[in-house]
Amino acid sequence: MKLLEQIKNKLIALVLALWAWTQPKAIALWQKAKAFWVRMGQKWRGTKAHQKLMAMEPLQRRMTVMLCGVFLLLGLIFAFNQLKTFMIKHFIAGMGLPPATVSTLVIATSEWQPKLSSVGNVRAFRGVELSTELGGLVQTVPIKSGQDVKEGELLIKLNDASDVAQLNSLKAMADLAKVINERDRQQLAIQAISKNVFDTSAADAKSKQAQVEQQTALVAKKNLKAPFAGRVGIVSINPGQYVNPGDKLLTLQTLDPIFVDFNLPQNNAEQVQVGQEVVVTTDAFKDASFTGKITAVSPKVDTNTRNIQVEAKLANPDKKILPGMFANVNIKLGDQVKYLTLPQTAVTYNPYGSTVFIAKPTGKKDKQGNPALEAQQVFVTTGLTRGDQVAILKGVDEGATVVTSGQLKLKNGTPLIINNKVQPANSPDPKPQE
Repeated sequence: MKLLEQIKNKLIALVLALWAWTQPKAIALWQKAKAFWVRMGQKWRGTKAHQKLMAMEPLQRRMTVMLCGVFLLLGLIFAFNQLKTFMIKHFIAGMGLPPATVSTLVIATSEWQPKLSSVGNVRAFRGVELSTELGGLVQTVPIKSGQDVKEGELLIKLNDASDVAQLNSLKAMADLAKVINERDRQQLAIQAISKNVFDTSAADAKSKQAQVEQQTALVAKKNLKAPFAGRVGIVSINPGQYVNPGDKLLTLQTLDPIFVDFNLPQNNAEQVQVGQEVVVTTDAFKDASFTGKITAVSPKVDTNTRNIQVEAKLANPDKKILPGMFANVNIKLGDQVKYLTLPQTAVTYNPYGSTVFIAKPTGKKDKQGNPALEAQQVFVTTGLTRGDQVAILKGVDEGATVVTSGQLKLKNGTPLIINNKVQPANSPDPKPQE
């Protein structure tokens, strides 16, 4: 409490001392101002304007004084606004542009492999949905789902007991007709029968043999065999099941080698030739690539899409790639070339051209003693793209420091603060994040 009393007393004493010091000065200033207005009043009374004003009627004189006061007030307001505008402009001009924080990258050359990219579908070297020409009951299914089979191997056997019995009957009749025809041949040699009887027996023997061959083909149709070597699909047929003619029973696919079909724009027709190397990747095997060659190029352009269909053949010894898969196809075009490379985020694409910002030294130093940098916008010509990168053909030189992010807030002359702790994506072959 004593301390508070002491502080209070000191503050009161300080205020009284300040008042005692300022009171004489304020009084002197007031007297000077009063004397100034008295002198100005005396001078004003001696002017012709004052005499004319005093010669006016009281109402007219009051109106004149009021109008002069209004005009004086408006003039003071206008002068104050002009002074305020001038001071604001002067203050902003003295401040300069505010600095912007950006990330930068020194542009350098990197090797590019010229290539064409497309997407396609995997197709089996040979693939078919198997069915039977005849209906019947399934007798045996000697294969299993996903089994590799050879050409001619039995896949499904239908019940053919009645057909085999009919075949045996026809064979017996054909054998009898053959014996009769042979006997007639011997009798014709000694002229025991006429030539007409021999021709009739010969025709009957041939007819019976044709019936045997027809029945043999009918029995063969009851046995579904592999038309080529490959891998069967899911087998859902069971013994005792009745199948109709044309029913799809199972699939058979040859997986090694395998085809990839894809399309390219018509303006790439000159760059694509049979025998070119292709590299194929799939989403199913992200870390694996498969190499093959172009085997055929369509001789016509699709009138709807203006694309050319291309076929490539790949070796598939492990049989990983399956028909129907989605594939990414890259066609190599010649040797590697070098391009100036930037992240695609560094380029601003506009209708009037593509631009980048360069961090240009100003010749001065910042507060930390480092060379001060400012933004300079330049036009560039862009080329191919790969992943997160774009090739720069014209506009900047190798070794220039280019702004890679934060350029939306820049204009020419903007001071720069460099912060490269976080850089934009700049991978030639980015992988999707899982």
